[in-house]
Amino acid sequence: MSVRDTHISLGHGNGGRMMRELIEGLFLPALSNPQLDIGADAVPLPLPADRELVVTTDGFTVKPLEFPGGNIGSLAVHGTVNDIAVSGAVPRFLTLSVFLEEGLEIATLRRVIGALAAAAQDCGVAVVAGDTKVLGRGDCDGMYLAATGIGFRRRGTRLAMADVRAGDRILVSGPVGDHGAAVLLARQEFGLQGDLRSDSASVLPAAQALLRVPGLRFMRDPTRGGLATVAHELAGATGLTLSLSEERIPVNEAVQSVCELLGFDPLYLACEGRLVAVVAADAADQALHALRAVAPQAALIGQFTRGSAQVILDTAFGGQRALDELQDDPLPRIC
Repeated sequence: MSVRDTHISLGHGNGGRMMRELIEGLFLPALSNPQLDIGADAVPLPLPADRELVVTTDGFTVKPLEFPGGNIGSLAVHGTVNDIAVSGAVPRFLTLSVFLEEGLEIATLRRVIGALAAAAQDCGVAVVAGDTKVLGRGDCDGMYLAATGIGFRRRGTRLAMADVRAGDRILVSGPVGDHGAAVLLARQEFGLQGDLRSDSASVLPAAQALLRVPGLRFMRDPTRGGLATVAHELAGATGLTLSLSEERIPVNEAVQSVCELLGFDPLYLACEGRLVAVVAADAADQALHALRAVAPQAALIGQFTRGSAQVILDTAFGGQRALDELQDDPLPRIC
């Protein structure tokens, strides 16, 4: 069955012929897998006996829908599977809710779902259930996506902020701020151009490499609010001082240039293909070696010490400054 229309209309969400054509002619060919049964209201999933279930859910409202390095479809997959991966689990299944605005071009929807399907295949996950809704013109800004991720991890796996101790080290798997800067340029609001690309990608290989390192305490993907926000969450939860080295934090030159021109700080910009990890001091070198085997630009960027709950940046000029907690969102609709 083919989709005969060129734009989304309210009829594509009414449960009738047009909706059936959209599902069977666009979504099903892209997302088809043995678990996806469009005639069922719910599907059974296998649960391995020696594993525990891990579930996450997320929404995606990025503007614009397409940006260098990805689009809202691939972003939805990466954002969801990364939350599963940093919990110490392997993502396996996704459910997908698609909210479409009346007037959206079918060609745009086809590109988004194609990118979503390709990202899901690359990440080894299957879309097993979904839903489609159509909203009136002006109510949705093109398209929103909501995804639920399901994964499995070994029973007894524990990764928690509460386990972080004074002396522990913190690492990041690669340059920060790429996604935020790429989306910022894609909005074309500042008259700037460049070849920046989002870092949107799966962090599963990096997470799995770290899981084999004794002394791993915690992992998190630094999305909204970036590295600085994860740092503040850790300091607040542990009551420790987290000292970060500005010289050691990897930032791509193009991202740094954009931030200097527009007054942004790359430490607060979203990443969609990076992870932050905390490890025991005696495991830091081993963790960095394991991480660089799959993420060559990974870096050891700081440590925790006893003191008040705060984040201190050791600057490249030999001084120190406190990193404030994020207040206003500098880049709304980023993911």
